[in-house]
Amino acid sequence: MAANITSVIMELATTKQIDKSKIEQEIKESLYAAISKKLLPENELEIIADFESDKLIARMKKLVVEEDLRLGEISLPEAQKINKKANIGDYLQVDIPITDFEPKIINIARKTIQDRIRKIEEDRIIFDYEKQKGQIVSGKIRNLDFNGYKIDIGYTDALLPIEEQVENEYYRAGDLVRSYVVNIRKRRNEVVVILSRNRPEFVQRLFELEIPEIMQEEVIVKKIVREPGVRTKVAVSALKDNIDPVGACFGRNGMRIDMIRKELHNEIIDVISWDDSPEQLIANAIGNDLVEKVYLADRGKFGRIVVSDKNKNLAIGKQGKNVRLASKLTGYSLDIYTEEEFEEKIAEERRITSHISELDGVTPKIAETLKKHGYTSVQDIYKSTVEELCSMENIGEKTAQKIKESAEFF
Repeated sequence: MAANITSVIMELATTKQIDKSKIEQEIKESLYAAISKKLLPENELEIIADFESDKLIARMKKLVVEEDLRLGEISLPEAQKINKKANIGDYLQVDIPITDFEPKIINIARKTIQDRIRKIEEDRIIFDYEKQKGQIVSGKIRNLDFNGYKIDIGYTDALLPIEEQVENEYYRAGDLVRSYVVNIRKRRNEVVVILSRNRPEFVQRLFELEIPEIMQEEVIVKKIVREPGVRTKVAVSALKDNIDPVGACFGRNGMRIDMIRKELHNEIIDVISWDDSPEQLIANAIGNDLVEKVYLADRGKFGRIVVSDKNKNLAIGKQGKNVRLASKLTGYSLDIYTEEEFEEKIAEERRITSHISELDGVTPKIAETLKKHGYTSVQDIYKSTVEELCSMENIGEKTAQKIKESAEFF
C-alpha cells in the first residue's frame, strides 16, 4: 500500500478535487481502524505517516510472551533481538511497515479508504451542488452513453439524461454546453448531478443572465411555457410604468433575444406582455395583431378566439403549437374560429339547447310525433331532410318544409 502513495494522493486530490490533507487523514484513520481490530487498548496503536517519502508504519507496544499468538504479542526471542533486556510481561515498542501486515488487514484498510474518500467526494459534490442548484453551468461533453451526456462541470462529471435533453440537439465529445442544474441522483453508489436543457426554468435563467432589467427585478417573468426545441412563450410585466417589458427583453435591434435564441438553437421565442384581464392576456398569447375578439365561457376556463380567414393558420400555429402554448400560458382551453365559423358554432349551440316546440309550424301534436321519432331539439330538425320529416305521420310536405326552414334560420 505504501508504494508510491504520494503520487496516488496527488492524483486523487487533482482528479477528485479533494483537499490533499483530508486524503492523508483518511488513509491514517482507515489503517488505524483496520489494524486496531486485532489489538487491545494497551497496545497503544499509532499510525506514523510521512507521505512525502512514502513511509507508512504502525507503531504499537507489543506484549512480550513465550510464543506470540496474536498481532499485539511478540515472542521473547524476537523481543530480545530488539532489546536484550526484554522479559516476559514487558511491553516493547515496535514499528511495523504497513506492507508487512497480512493481506486481509490491508484489503480491509483499502476498502475503508475507498469508502471514506468516496464519502468526501460525495459531500463535496453535494456542497457545490447546493450552491449551484437552480443555476446555469457550463461544461464540456466527455462522452455519451445510454444514460445521456456526461458533462464535466468543474467540480464533478454531471449527467444530462435523455429525458432532460432537447430532441433535436446533438453534441460531440469536447463540445461546450450550458445546462440548468436540476437535482442530485444516487446512481450505482455514487452521487450524480442532473442537468437539463428542456425545462422552462432553463429559459428563465437565460433571460435573467441576458436581460439586466430582469436581473434587477424591474421586469418580472410571470410565466414560461415551452415545447423544447420548437417554441417558447414568455409572459413578462414591468414594475415601473416607464419600462416596456417586451422591448427590454428584445433589446436594441433584438440583440438580447437573439442571444437567447442562439443558445436554444434558434427555438422560436414569443415574449408577450402580461395582463390581468384574461381576454387581453389570451389575445397577447395568441398574437394581439391576429385576434379580433375573445369570448370567455360563463363557467369554467374556456375561451373562443375570433380571427380573420387569413390569420387563422397563424393563430393556430404549425401543428397547433401556438394555440396549445397560449392555452398553457393562460390556463384557458382555447378554440380558434373565423367570424363565420363562430356564428355557426353559436347557432348550433342555440339549436342544440332549444326545444322543437320553439319552431314555427310545430304544434303540440306535431311535437309529440317528432319526439316519438327521436327529434327533441331544433338541431335534430336542422340536420334532418324534408323527406325524413314527410315520412312521419301527421306531417305533410308543406309542414316539413316550414319546420325545416324555421330550423335553418333559428
